[in-house]
Amino acid sequence: MIDLHTHTLLSDGVLVPSELVRRAEVHGYEAIAITDHVDASNIERVIGDITKYTEGLDPDDPIRVIPGVEITHVRPDRIGEMTKLARSLGAKIVICHGETVAEPVARGTNRAAIEAGVDILAHPGLITEEACRLAAERGVYLEITSRAGHSITNGHVASMAALCGARMVLNSDAHAPGDLISDEYAMVVAHGASIDENLYGEMKDNARNIIEKLT
Repeated sequence: MIDLHTHTLLSDGVLVPSELVRRAEVHGYEAIAITDHVDASNIERVIGDITKYTEGLDPDDPIRVIPGVEITHVRPDRIGEMTKLARSLGAKIVICHGETVAEPVARGTNRAAIEAGVDILAHPGLITEEACRLAAERGVYLEITSRAGHSITNGHVASMAALCGARMVLNSDAHAPGDLISDEYAMVVAHGASIDENLYGEMKDNARNIIEKLT
């Protein structure tokens, strides 16, 4: 399992980074990104704390850990500058909290995140065809998620991605130990969105491609 969207107690998760990573390792993860929620109030602290942790890891550890962030409930007109700031501070993966139907995310967030060049648009809800085509053009990955609430629109996201040629990844959006998932459960989530084994394999390759860009 490669999971590029998780949270620790540096935002609203419940585990310190070391315990999250250890539990992921036991689950058989090959890579995990720590992507805690950020806005202008905490971005420097969060990225600083995550990178402090990842820089102290042994490169021979069996699981790769990637520092990142999830830009969350930021006004659409500020997502571009927040994306640039996150990268300049050391975030290797930048996710934006998309227009999930489970929360009152500002309209226009999906498009602003894609235009900003984030790596992954998380749980993009009822993403429009226009935004989806832009994601395909800009190489922004759309997320299929196992997280309750956000996962309601997985089927819509998958069908729009197929229509527009956008690429997808599957993540847990884990906040607690029980949120981490196995490859087998990820396949169940994929099937629930009418994603077959071949497309799921492509999604896993997409996650590996994101990681390979970092090396």
